[in-house]
Amino acid sequence: MTLIGMLHHRADPNNVKKSYAYAAAAKAEGVNFFYFTPGKVNIEKQKILGKVYESGEWIEREFPFPDVIYNSSYPIGDKAEDIFDYLHDRIPFTSHSIGDKLSVYNRLKRAKEFEQYLIPFQRLTVQRFFEMIQRYEKLILKPLSGHQGMGVIFIEKGIDHYKMNVAGKIFSMSEKRLPDFISKLQEQDYLVQKFISCQMKAGHVYDFRLHVQKNGEGKWVITSIFPRIGQLGSITSNMGSGGYSTYLDTFLKTEFDESWYDIKRYLEQFAISFSNHFDSLYDRSLDELGIDVGMDANQKIWLFEVNWRPGPPIVNNLELDVARNTIQYARYLAEKNKKT
Repeated sequence: MTLIGMLHHRADPNNVKKSYAYAAAAKAEGVNFFYFTPGKVNIEKQKILGKVYESGEWIEREFPFPDVIYNSSYPIGDKAEDIFDYLHDRIPFTSHSIGDKLSVYNRLKRAKEFEQYLIPFQRLTVQRFFEMIQRYEKLILKPLSGHQGMGVIFIEKGIDHYKMNVAGKIFSMSEKRLPDFISKLQEQDYLVQKFISCQMKAGHVYDFRLHVQKNGEGKWVITSIFPRIGQLGSITSNMGSGGYSTYLDTFLKTEFDESWYDIKRYLEQFAISFSNHFDSLYDRSLDELGIDVGMDANQKIWLFEVNWRPGPPIVNNLELDVARNTIQYARYLAEKNKKT
């Protein structure tokens, strides 16, 4: 029977909300599962002191090295990283990093196949900012390694000033002061990107999260597609910035009227075709992606961001669906590894 180990930096699985969902999914799928941290790995004995969920509690037990590891978090500290690397060289891991926003953008641009969906952006410098603001008039500035919409800034070129939206606060800045402002952002590693308008009829900004995973056959499947809606006046639709969501069909029927089903199929087809293409650009197979896309007034999809290790879908209570897909894919990896 396949043995799956869930690797996390936190010692107590009770403090990792999704750990129970994965233990439950593993039991339902008929595979053995345990939770462990790098500090509990004994390289000399090739054993791991892990925790298994039984009778409503996590019980500590000794395990052999697993057939596959679901690496659900980064290692913390040099010693943990050494253990992480040791295991990674010997045991299949389910998850692999895709890199930061700029490297993802450049990888897709070089491959060309999905270039039409890319929004022009570059690493922020004062010169690049002024070149792009002259060309596009409206720009988005965001941290290279940011998440949950934190630090995103909207700038629009006016006649003798620049209109800015920073965390929902709107103000103006003169062209004379702007270079100093941009220079400070440049030091913090920012990107400058063309602004794409993606608004509801009511004026709220929104985007779509396409949550995809590999299944038990190693194929991409859609776990969930849902709209993320920003507060009125906000420049981001991220949940961490006060955004909210609703059911996909309800949203599409309200915003796109009789063409709602065509839009739904468009999003579904894009999710799978993009995932297959994106996966092919990496040496190691990817397991899960959160693809954020917008749709302009002409109903054209624009790729906002690709996320590695996306959070669970916030609608339909799909935590167990996510866990089931992960467990099935982990078993697929283990069996594939045994054959080779």
